Amino acid sequence: MPKFYALAELAEVANVLRTGGVIAYPTEAVFGLGCDPHDHAAFERIFALKQRPATQGVLLIAADFEQVTRYVDMTKVPPGVLAQVRGSWPGPYTWVFPRSAEVPDWVAGAHEGIALRVTAHGPAAALCRSFGGALVSTSANPHGQPPARDVATVAAYFGDALDGVVDAPLGGSSQPTTIRDALTGAIIRS
Repeated sequence: MPKFYALAELAEVANVLRTGGVIAYPTEAVFGLGCDPHDHAAFERIFALKQRPATQGVLLIAADFEQVTRYVDMTKVPPGVLAQVRGSWPGPYTWVFPRSAEVPDWVAGAHEGIALRVTAHGPAAALCRSFGGALVSTSANPHGQPPARDVATVAAYFGDALDGVVDAPLGGSSQPTTIRDALTGAIIRS
């Protein structure tokens, strides 16, 4: 069994993440697997746990816009587009931006852009604040299995291969967030 952490223990979870840990945590609709996006070894552990091709890439979740700014090539984003996206955050909206050189190649996979979300979900935002930056966010499930919606399913899927699970409630969404292209508004995942 993985170690379960209460919300009051997020400082300890942040230390686990800073030292290469992989954790599961609640998001708006499902549990996500997370790690420091700049830690390649931790990132590879997530893809091994999920049995997912590394070319797929993942999104990053954050507590505020300042935590994702470094990942966006702002020279390619018109001010009106940026204002529209910022108006939707914090909230259950994931936007794909032109990526900056700060985005590790493994995070983006085979994609040109980077998917980012500034969450309004309290526990996920608190985790990002405690960590001090954006985190990898990919659904907590082996490839092809339904995403985990409770800690028991997370534990059944991954057992002690995880370094911890944040035991807190999901948000009220029934489906993972819609992913849209920030420049065109096109829906990538509904």
